Amino acid sequence: MADDLTDAQLSALENLARKKADGAAPFINIGAARALTDLGLAERSREGWDITPEGSAVLARRAGPPS
Repeated sequence: MADDLTDAQLSALENLARKKADGAAPFINIGAARALTDLGLAERSREGWDITPEGSAVLARRAGPPS
């Protein structure tokens, strides 16, 4: 699934992870966020979109093992 993400979707997922980590809300592409929601990697909230545990796992797999 992670290999199928577009650049815009991956960027949105990374921005959602940043939002979760420090509360800052960087630009989130609405179309990409909706697609991530359809994939179960994000969910809609009152504040916009939030990354799901599945979305966090995708980013962790892409980052590879800790050094």
